[in-house]
Amino acid sequence: MDLEIRVFANYRDAVGGPTLDWDAPDGATVGAVLHDLAAAYPDLDVLGDDGDIGEFVSVLHNGRNVVHGDGLETALADGDALSLFPPVAGG
Repeated sequence: MDLEIRVFANYRDAVGGPTLDWDAPDGATVGAVLHDLAAAYPDLDVLGDDGDIGEFVSVLHNGRNVVHGDGLETALADGDALSLFPPVAGG
């Protein structure tokens, strides 16, 4: 299935641009895609050492934060979009 991965701030440098067209197997979850992305792009630090979403990282599935749903177990469908926002600091 085809997914659109949107990345923001320093994540753009990690993947070489603002979006990726990503081919994921049918039945993939947010967690599976994030693990595959982390393997393909080592500087994309979306996952913590425990394999969960990193602290202060936001992952949106079709505009909704996955922590308000099934988290890493969120099921994906063809044409879905994931948006990845790194931790931000400052004031």
